[in-house]
Amino acid sequence: MPRRVQYDLSGQKALVTGAASGIGLGTATMLARCGATVAINHLPDDPRGPEVIAALQAEGLKVIGAPGRVGVPGATEKMVERAVADLGGLDLLVNNAGTPATRTTVPPARLDLVTDEMWDAILSTNLVGVFRCTKAAAPALKAARGAVVNTASIAALGGAGSSMAYSASKAGVASLTRNLARALAPEVRVNCIAPGAVDSPWLDWTDQQKAHSLDKSLLKRIGAPSDYADVILFLAYGTEMITGEMVVVDAGLSM
Repeated sequence: MPRRVQYDLSGQKALVTGAASGIGLGTATMLARCGATVAINHLPDDPRGPEVIAALQAEGLKVIGAPGRVGVPGATEKMVERAVADLGGLDLLVNNAGTPATRTTVPPARLDLVTDEMWDAILSTNLVGVFRCTKAAAPALKAARGAVVNTASIAALGGAGSSMAYSASKAGVASLTRNLARALAPEVRVNCIAPGAVDSPWLDWTDQQKAHSLDKSLLKRIGAPSDYADVILFLAYGTEMITGEMVVVDAGLSM
């Protein structure tokens, strides 16, 4: 098995949105264990946020809280500005916060289940939230010649995803990533990952759905949060020559 790359991130300052669980928590944990100071964004009313922050601090890691709703205009910007002030600057922004706005998969034919409220919730968080966070963080990132890594999805490649609204939002993230890369160059690099199946409490998957994803993937694996964090850290710190790109990380599921 390949060994996980370890980076010396002493002195680095990072903000990870949607970091109370899943890929966000895996990324924040890996960053902190490599020496970075990490602001962990979570919903203000999510008890998991303070719990994971306390657990990581108990390890002796440098993490702070950054509560706030990424999908709310004004609140998003205030959260970013406060996190940058608390960190004393910003080298990396990981735009990971997202929502499927449903606990079960919505089949493409069920247009009746894809409501205006679902569209609003998904787009405001998954797509416009990425723009708001990046725009608010841009001055600090430019000053540090930092990086942005967004979380898209293999649903951006035309798959069904949890719903057609979710898939459209993630296709938007892929497009927005390229345009933000143009907007923030040459000081800041902007990339995104497209995860496949994730072993996290994201959706209420049936055993049949899990088995199908496992069987369909070329590597016969469902990714753990740390598998995706590996690629996020590579895009942030392992290269200086990649920007505006989407890296598919799915164990060959989309093939």
